[in-house]
Amino acid sequence: MLRAAGLIVLLSLGFAVVLAACAPREIPYTTLTAKYALPSSNYFEPAPGLKVHYTDEGNTSGAVIVLVHGFAASVHAWRPWIDRLRGDYRFVALDLPGHGLTQAPANYRASLDKNVALVNALADHLQLDHFLLGGNSMGGGVALNYALSHPERLSALVLVDAAGWPGEKGTGGSGPPLVFQLLTNPIGRAILKSVNPRMFAVGGLKAAYLDKRLVTDALINRYVELALAPGHRDILITQNSAPHLRITKDDIRSIKIPTLVLAGEKDKIIAVEQSKSLAAAIPGAVLITYPNGGHVPMEQLPEQSAADLKAFIDALPGRGAAYERPDSKG
Repeated sequence: MLRAAGLIVLLSLGFAVVLAACAPREIPYTTLTAKYALPSSNYFEPAPGLKVHYTDEGNTSGAVIVLVHGFAASVHAWRPWIDRLRGDYRFVALDLPGHGLTQAPANYRASLDKNVALVNALADHLQLDHFLLGGNSMGGGVALNYALSHPERLSALVLVDAAGWPGEKGTGGSGPPLVFQLLTNPIGRAILKSVNPRMFAVGGLKAAYLDKRLVTDALINRYVELALAPGHRDILITQNSAPHLRITKDDIRSIKIPTLVLAGEKDKIIAVEQSKSLAAAIPGAVLITYPNGGHVPMEQLPEQSAADLKAFIDALPGRGAAYERPDSKG
């Protein structure tokens, strides 16, 4: 028995040494900023040590659209929409902590509730009284929970292959990419932190984009290099994606904000059934699904999804005016 215990200890130590030897070096923010900052890049500091990167561009007279990316992504995920619709609307996109060019203090622990508060802090910083909020995947969960917390600030809600449905957790296709499976246990998280993220990026991106032609070397390099920003991997593997107060289907049914739900029928990460359930639960929600779409239709199908977004916004009552809740009428 003692020999077996000693062997386990030695194997564990050996495993730790191997992981440490494989651990890639972090890339300084100065290097990443020089390569991935955009002409519209800005920063604000809602808390000591937290320097949040965001972009602000487009038609300053148009409706304001705030966009929240998914897990391991960044503001770049929204470029296809922004490039096509910048003449119509003002776009604000942010990098959540642990993502993109946002810098967080040591030992920062991200959570869904903190991300919701961060969106609100950015809206305060930019003095946005009323805006449309959109989110993809994890960012869709942030947008959904923001709508429940701050409905008075939103003119509309756009959920793109969004997380957050409190029902079944099934996924499409053959299941989620390996990286998401590893996040569910301590050993898997240790592996993710200790090996080069490129090992998982290619498979994960192909699963999300479906069209392998879109998974270019430039795309892979951007995901990998931004994941190697100082402190990012620690945040990515420790963040809490569940709200402090668990939302229910009845909570979602209480949303009265005009809502657009977009989803790929072939999403391998979040099953299209979850998007359909969200749309069915939110009164009056518009559901559009793409038969050949994956997890990121704004990038995979930019022309069609941008046109659908524009049609939805242009049909809103008051064209961007704040939604007035029935219980707020006097």
